[in-house]
Formats: sequence, C-alpha cells, structure tokens
Amino acid sequence: MYAIIESCGKQYKVAEGDVVFFEKLDTEEGKKVTFDKIVLVSDDKKVEVGAPYVKGVKVEGKVVENGKAKKIIVYKYKAKKNYRRTQGHRQPFTKVEITKITLAAAKATEVKAEVKETETKTTAKKATTTKAKTEKVEA
Repeated sequence: MYAIIESCGKQYKVAEGDVVFFEKLDTEEGKKVTFDKIVLVSDDKKVEVGAPYVKGVKVEGKVVENGKAKKIIVYKYKAKKNYRRTQGHRQPFTKVEITKITLAAAKATEVKAEVKETETKTTAKKATTTKAKTEKVEA
C-alpha cells in the first residue's frame, strides 16, 4: 500500500516503513506527525484519487531528526565588470519515518473492533462481579 501526500508545497510518494526528507516541519524529534492532505491512496485492490484530497485517509509518521543538508555554493559572476559574490546555503530538513497509512474503511473496522473489545471487557467484569457476589452470599 502506498499514498501520495502533499506537504510543504510538494508531493511525496510514501509507503509504510519509508524514510522521507521533508522541508523543515515545526515538530521535535521523536514526536508523531499526521498528514491529512492525501492526494492518492493505493492498496492491492483499488486506487482512490481525491478531488483534491481523499477524505478519511491519514498518514502517520515519526520524526527521526531535524537537520541541515549539505552546503551548496551560490556564486554570482558578471564578466568584465569585476563583480563576484560567493554565498553558501544549507537547506533545513525534517527526516520522517512513515509508520501507518489509515484508510477510511480501515478506520471504521478499527472503531468496531474497539467497541467489541470494550463490550467484552465490560461483560467479563459484570460476570466476575456477579460470581463474587454469589460466592459471598453462599459463604
């Protein structure tokens, strides 16, 4: 499964487990990042294309590091005019590891599974409390 997300004015093709270099994001290392602007999502069965974005799909990632890229040299020169300027530039970046791509249908099934888990936990608690009460009454 992969998705094409829009972030920092660019589009990136990402899959679970990928490490992607984004323009500088305002998040600290170790924090989670959620991308909501999903242009396209593809799993093995079908492809969903948004107009402009696909609704209900989210891509989650973990910030690995913030840093600066290698230095590039910007050199300006005009012939016969004795004009020379040298300038260096290091572009800041954020390195993100993509952890999860959540589809709209998958969200619904996850919510249903969570509801079922909580129902089974509450029924199990009720059963254990009723057993405990009947044991106290018998003793």
